[in-house]
Amino acid sequence: MPCDSTAIPSLSLWAAPRLSGLRIPADSAVGVAPTMGVVWRGAGWRGVLQGCNLVLRSGGGLGNASAGGRAARPSATVGYGAGPSAPASGGSVSILGSDDATTCHIVVLRHTGNGATCLTHCDGSDTKAEVPLIMNSIKSFSEHAECGRLEVHLVGGFSDDRQLSQKLTHQLLSEFDKQDDDIHLVTLCVTELNDREENENHFPIIYGIAVNIKTAEIYRASFQDRGPEEQLRAARALAGGPMISIYDAKTEQLRIGPCSWTPFPHVDFWLQQDDKQILENLSTSPLAEPPHFVDHIRSTLMFLKKFPSPENILFPGNKALLYRKNKDGLWEKISPGN
Repeated sequence: MPCDSTAIPSLSLWAAPRLSGLRIPADSAVGVAPTMGVVWRGAGWRGVLQGCNLVLRSGGGLGNASAGGRAARPSATVGYGAGPSAPASGGSVSILGSDDATTCHIVVLRHTGNGATCLTHCDGSDTKAEVPLIMNSIKSFSEHAECGRLEVHLVGGFSDDRQLSQKLTHQLLSEFDKQDDDIHLVTLCVTELNDREENENHFPIIYGIAVNIKTAEIYRASFQDRGPEEQLRAARALAGGPMISIYDAKTEQLRIGPCSWTPFPHVDFWLQQDDKQILENLSTSPLAEPPHFVDHIRSTLMFLKKFPSPENILFPGNKALLYRKNKDGLWEKISPGN
């Protein structure tokens, strides 16, 4: 079968309509009017990409949309679809997403031949190690693909005062450039391209995205349901856990842990602080955080206080917590033997 790369649209999120206050349940999506092409302005970005393996596609259109959760540090999820026209199968994951990205970036890497898709929420803590993990997660599904190519979408960040977004953008572009494979940069909606100004303060235009692994559509995203074991996953992230994949695409199971962390330093002190202190000290962008940020951090700190060493309490027998989608599309806990 000949490979038709035009079967999968090029998507750009630059200048996408902002959907104020939109909250959409997981596994649903809403489309908006398309914008055309991948925006590429400023000599700085062109200078980064000259002569590299990232190939910029011109033209194409956009979807805009919705779906699971912010981690205080990176997480990764890999989904697998049989191709851009494959129908959704019962119980399988069809949408991957993340939101609440301020200085963080959301990365989507997809193989157009078989639909294998990886979505990650990166904070810049270890970009050099994370990009090869992202690459390997997709290549392990695509070794025998007869056609198709690797396409990457980068969304997130804004013009923050500390220039953390700009630093992460350059890190991601540089690390993808170092990979041996050709990677086609399809969406670039980062830092200054994702920035809006209000009352002399800067904010991201887009805080979250989702990707439909069956159709390759990318949407703006906001999530009401953040999936199983949200507090545990957030605690692991805030405690400094490295990037991991929590979804096994081959078994279609969500696999959480086992993991461990050391007691969070001065947790009682932080729980006594007011909202202003938590924002200023535990956020990379205090003025740009969503309204629920402080409540999320307090809840996560309470969880870390309750479980300073989680191994045997949260993971009986030091075994992973496993979930699978039931016939109604809801996550259902299963025993390791199922």
